[in-house]
Amino acid sequence: MPPECLHFTADDEANTLLARDPMALLIGFVLDQQVTVQKAFAGPLALRERLGSLDPAVLAGTDLEPAFRQKPAIHRFPGNMAARVQAVAAHVRDRYDGDAARVWTDAADADELRANLAALPGIGEMKIKALGAVLAKRFGVEAAEGLIPWHPTLGDVDSAESLAKYQALKKVHKKQWNGPAPAG
Repeated sequence: MPPECLHFTADDEANTLLARDPMALLIGFVLDQQVTVQKAFAGPLALRERLGSLDPAVLAGTDLEPAFRQKPAIHRFPGNMAARVQAVAAHVRDRYDGDAARVWTDAADADELRANLAALPGIGEMKIKALGAVLAKRFGVEAAEGLIPWHPTLGDVDSAESLAKYQALKKVHKKQWNGPAPAG
């Protein structure tokens, strides 16, 4: 059962959209780079408000850069992120018939889910772990259980307070989290 909302922003509407629209969740993870978590995950709502849709076919067939550059900009790198979101949308449109949830519902196990996520433009190893943790811990996706890393992720965020705690820990331990699990 999906959650009512994900507590990744200060905006209830954005948080609800992330929980209810799999494409919004994917876009948020794509945007989660060199901006705050709140900024990244508010992006899907801003994009939907500016374009009227998060449908992968619409996103794939639209020049997204003007929407990304409109003030306030959706991301600090609007051109690059517009292109990346458009590429993800085209991938979802072409590979999953426009159904973003199929990225994880079609996966039989963690290896297949990892491959599905890795095939998405803008999704690297850290995002695979973080998105896997969200899918496992917040959405109950069994195939994602094997992707949960040893360190805290957005999958552990279930309130504004836990988001603040996660962000504080992330600042302190980011370099350590990028490497292998510590011994002992």
